[in-house]
Amino acid sequence: MAHSKKEVAFQSLQIAVLTVSDTRTPENDTSGDALVEGLNAAGHQLAQRAICKDDVYQLRAVVSQWIADEQVQAVLVTGGTGFTLRDTTPEALSPLFDKAIEGYGELFRQLSYEEIGTSTIQSRAFAGVANRTVIFCMPGSTGACKTAWNGIIREQLDARHRPCNFVEMVMTDRSVDTVCGPRG
Repeated sequence: MAHSKKEVAFQSLQIAVLTVSDTRTPENDTSGDALVEGLNAAGHQLAQRAICKDDVYQLRAVVSQWIADEQVQAVLVTGGTGFTLRDTTPEALSPLFDKAIEGYGELFRQLSYEEIGTSTIQSRAFAGVANRTVIFCMPGSTGACKTAWNGIIREQLDARHRPCNFVEMVMTDRSVDTVCGPRG
């Protein structure tokens, strides 16, 4: 069971949000809005926000820039994780990862199953770490973004969450080389 250690201080992260879509605009990007609202409510800062067409090379260019920016500690990507011909987010971004976070996709589909049943198998939600930047990719629906943020990402980007979180690994000073603190 997850728990929080009160003696560990909250650390605000700089988080970038990318919406992958051929049709969304800043005016109708409710999925990106939900992620920005979630990260702001949790006490984090929006580093950058973009909407990008579902194109392998454009996606890699945007996310590669954020991975290289030491001020960006996490990236949230919504969209492009389905099975249509245009859904290329996994193919675009997985090659950028130094390490995959296998459990994220598994847990996302488990949580999603409770909401949408077997349709969750059509989600290729995935995550990874690149240059000490954690990247979470989720489906493009607003509901899926809320499920991912509230059910997984919010805790994993909170230094108080124990036994493990990604905050120590992504902090700019890069002085701590662990993800999990003491288990006790």
